[in-house]
Amino acid sequence: MEEDTQKYSIDDSLTAMGFGKFQILLLAYAGMGWVSEAMEMMLLSFVGPAVQAEWGLSSNQESMITSMVFAGMLIGAYSWGAVSDKFGRKKGFLVTAIVTSGAGMFSAIAPNYASLLVFRFFVGVGLGGGPVLSSWFLEFVPAPSRGTWMTVFSAFWTVGTILEASLAWVYPITIVFKLCHLDLHERSSVGFVFDIVLILNGLVCLEIVMPSLGWRWLLALSAVPSSFLLVFYSKTPESPRYLCLRGRTDDALHILQKIAIVNQTELPSGISLSDHQATRVTRVPSEDAHLLSPSKDENETSDNMGSDVQTGGSIFMLLSPNLLRSTVLLWAVFFGNAFSYYGLVLLTTELSSKNSSCTGTHSTSTNSADVSYEDVFIASFAEFPGLLVSAAIVDKLGRKGSMSSMFFICCLLLLPLAFNHSQGLVTPLLSGARICITASFTIMYIYAPEIYPTSVRTTGVGVASSMGRIGGMLCPLVAVSLTHDCHRTAAILLFVAVIFVSGVCVVLFPLETKGRHLNDNVSDLGKEVELG
Repeated sequence: MEEDTQKYSIDDSLTAMGFGKFQILLLAYAGMGWVSEAMEMMLLSFVGPAVQAEWGLSSNQESMITSMVFAGMLIGAYSWGAVSDKFGRKKGFLVTAIVTSGAGMFSAIAPNYASLLVFRFFVGVGLGGGPVLSSWFLEFVPAPSRGTWMTVFSAFWTVGTILEASLAWVYPITIVFKLCHLDLHERSSVGFVFDIVLILNGLVCLEIVMPSLGWRWLLALSAVPSSFLLVFYSKTPESPRYLCLRGRTDDALHILQKIAIVNQTELPSGISLSDHQATRVTRVPSEDAHLLSPSKDENETSDNMGSDVQTGGSIFMLLSPNLLRSTVLLWAVFFGNAFSYYGLVLLTTELSSKNSSCTGTHSTSTNSADVSYEDVFIASFAEFPGLLVSAAIVDKLGRKGSMSSMFFICCLLLLPLAFNHSQGLVTPLLSGARICITASFTIMYIYAPEIYPTSVRTTGVGVASSMGRIGGMLCPLVAVSLTHDCHRTAAILLFVAVIFVSGVCVVLFPLETKGRHLNDNVSDLGKEVELG
């Protein structure tokens, strides 16, 4: 009799319950972390020139501010990934929020260049935990709608870039701000995310005339979103997939039941497998029993299960035969995508500044007032079309086809800037390139967690993200130093080469993940690759 009873996995349970109010609340929470990271990264475009002008820094010293952030992210990305795979997703993003918000506030009061570098390094360490939030949210999303909702999640990054650009645009000029009438009691639950954004704007929307507040205020305000993660932390659930992999099936069941209640749906009926031992689950009102096997096809012994869990936090698991090719290619793509994305962000200010044209062997120091904040603001809005493009193609062309096409189109858009230095081409071509690179970045953050099993997911994405941070550390040397030294053509051509190689690497990925269920163990992935 028991053999005839249908067995359900967590993937099946999430699919049966669908994407509802519970996931929307998680989306708002994880999205705020993404807003925070985007703001901290975008401000690098503004803080560098401003600090250079105020403290009389060289071009290399200005570049070092950005590089220190990426150096911290390089360390943080792997560290928080390993912590999250061993101790849980919640503990991972709790510590990252504390480090990011604290170091961000201290950066705003840094008394000198050296202390600013130290604080920005620790901001980077905290920001390295970004992949933990994306993996955490991914593990609550039903497989059929994963591409769509992970694209929506990526939209929070764009919200952060636009918010940061708008704040920076406000500061260089004197503007009279009208009081922002914000009545939270009249806002619906759907408007929760926008309430948060309005609260941030409310910090500067006062009935006074604001003078040029400068980069210190920008740093302080940019650290605020991270604090919201701490405020709502106690309400966040642990990933049921992670709990089940750790043998905490009762806790996983409780979370699945809560999802069903909040979404006003029912869990499927069936058999619950606790530590691979089939047992009946007590029937609850309007629901049958539930299966808590992490994966429907998981038939490995408990010994194999324990092996994956114990070594899940190790980087060596990522280099096992089943993962080696995907891991190496993913590192290359993360490097190229981060190098290109942050390079385009920096190029927007470098190529649109009044002193961008070379008049001699040495470039003139760029004053913060010379930066075209309007151009940066417009270029930031180019990310919205990038999100729309990624949403439109990610489930039609697949992850691989979507990413590779965006990389190759980006190359075509950047090439004219290498040979035509007309200022009128800078904003439209950089905006077009930003659309493509945003789309590829968005799809990459969908694809990366999908190719890794639960046992090493956050470690895998974290290490790959670390490789991206190396690209972020190097891009200022190209986007800032080369352009300051009048080597604009060489800088653009180098970006084109990196982007093209990234596109080729995407083509070589062994696995297309569109519509596939998430794997939980490395051995599961090996079977899937064999089947094609």
